[in-house]
Amino acid sequence: MGEVDLVIRGGTIIDGSGGAAYEADVAIDKGVIVEIGKVATKGREEIDAKGLLVTPGWVDIHTHYDGQVTWDSRMTPSSIHGSTTVVMGNCGVGFAPVKKTDHDRLIRLMEGVEDIPGAALHEGLSWKWESFADYMAAVETLPHDIDLVMQVPHGAVRVYVMGERGAKREPATDAEIAEMREIVRDAIKAGAIGFSTSRTVAHRTSDGDLTPTIGAADKEMIAIAEGLKDAGAGVLQWVSDFRDVDHEFSLVEKLVEVSGRPLSFSLVQADVVPDQWRELLKRLDGAAGRGLPIKAQVQGRPVGLMLGLQGSVHPFLTRPSYRAIADKPLEERVAIMRDPAFREKLLAEDLEPGHPFLNSLAGAYHKMFELGDPPNYEPSPEDSIGARARRTGENPDAIVYDMLTANGGRNFLFFPLHNYYEFNLDNALTMIRNPNTLFGLSDGGAHVGVICDVSVPTYMLTHWCRDRSRGERLDLPFVVRSQTRDTAEAIGLLDRGLIAPGMKADVNVIDFERLRLKPPSMVYDLPSGARRLMQEAEGYVATIVSGEVIYRDGKPTGALPGKLVRGHQPAPARAAAE
Repeated sequence: MGEVDLVIRGGTIIDGSGGAAYEADVAIDKGVIVEIGKVATKGREEIDAKGLLVTPGWVDIHTHYDGQVTWDSRMTPSSIHGSTTVVMGNCGVGFAPVKKTDHDRLIRLMEGVEDIPGAALHEGLSWKWESFADYMAAVETLPHDIDLVMQVPHGAVRVYVMGERGAKREPATDAEIAEMREIVRDAIKAGAIGFSTSRTVAHRTSDGDLTPTIGAADKEMIAIAEGLKDAGAGVLQWVSDFRDVDHEFSLVEKLVEVSGRPLSFSLVQADVVPDQWRELLKRLDGAAGRGLPIKAQVQGRPVGLMLGLQGSVHPFLTRPSYRAIADKPLEERVAIMRDPAFREKLLAEDLEPGHPFLNSLAGAYHKMFELGDPPNYEPSPEDSIGARARRTGENPDAIVYDMLTANGGRNFLFFPLHNYYEFNLDNALTMIRNPNTLFGLSDGGAHVGVICDVSVPTYMLTHWCRDRSRGERLDLPFVVRSQTRDTAEAIGLLDRGLIAPGMKADVNVIDFERLRLKPPSMVYDLPSGARRLMQEAEGYVATIVSGEVIYRDGKPTGALPGKLVRGHQPAPARAAAE
């Protein structure tokens, strides 16, 4: 063999299979891994990986880059954190199919459900599409750093077929249901990896209306499942409150039986129903035992709100004095808030009624924490603002006020919304270890003013495999497999997620000892100058997509080898044989 494109020399390989680490070279040519072992062949480019981890690139199955992918070549923050494949179109929201009359409607839906600024979407989206196939073609006109996988969203489908009636959640006629089935079938055949829907009351438009898919009749959902059966491919992605567990889980099982396709649903521990996750795991295990391909997407840390003056949420939003200055630029707001007279007045005010979520958050100081650097996502109860106030006799409102106005108003506090009812991650560990769960729920590209969970793949290595001090840790081979091979196989991408000859050359080279998360910060780089939370990491020596290095030491190289992946991908013949 002559020269190959790239050789990674002497790294500690954790190959994605779950097997033990071993030291070897990896040779890559024409976007494919061609040799592993003691590679004599020289590379036109070589990476010295001695003492470093070499893993497959992360396959993130739950993101919302549906808008960003149309105007931005770099899928940050995901690609900063070693993700080389991302799946978008989750939770039933997206931008295709769409009629011209419904552009604003889909923007308001995405803005409300996923907290993506409407101004950015209005300026950034070209709307050079109508059908889902048109949308995919439009995305392919722009080069990208990592691979993209799409799902057809129920919300867009319903509005496309039914117009305002669909948005208002009216029942679909038999003819409309038949049209939805055809649209989903055609989207899957065009290359969508699956179909997604939402049935949670937490998902609302920016006008406060429930998302169009909540309460969709069983016969509508079954017909859509038949659309996947018609296509002979695809996966189902489901998010629900499971308020009626018996009916909802039975419907999930029915959809899998009808379609013959896999389904995954979101699973977290919510404070309002702290034991529901156990019941859902029990039912999940029972379904799996009957041979139904159902999985739950789980997350290895709290679903955490970032509370700050730059963000969408903080404890003073419903104080009259703050509302009077809320639209002023940050610097001006902070200057006003540092005036002792203004501070005293605001802290003495009652909360304005009519904002139940914000007002409940404002007084929940037992679950409010200083995030720190590096950020601490498993804080102890005694580290809360409430506990500090009890120890010192201070007013917790005053503590928070001073924290948020420090550092030019750029600080964030951490509020673990889900997965932290017992103030530790032991329940998350139980979910993670269940054989019928998948790593997911990073929400990359979404909730840009309040949640920054896109760094979860990095956190799984730093916290769970190295730094955790409040309980058991996890082995590196398990974590790497869980966010590479397991997630790739779950959506039918059998050509990646494993370091083996013949597999797609998506690879991370990681300095594990140096790997760390930086605190989230707010940047203003969306179209129209809109904001989004950003989080970076140190320790990714190289991230490689299809054999090309896209990041070196956290800096983009300019390479844009990412592709739109159309449909399921078979295992390469060589990898399958071995």
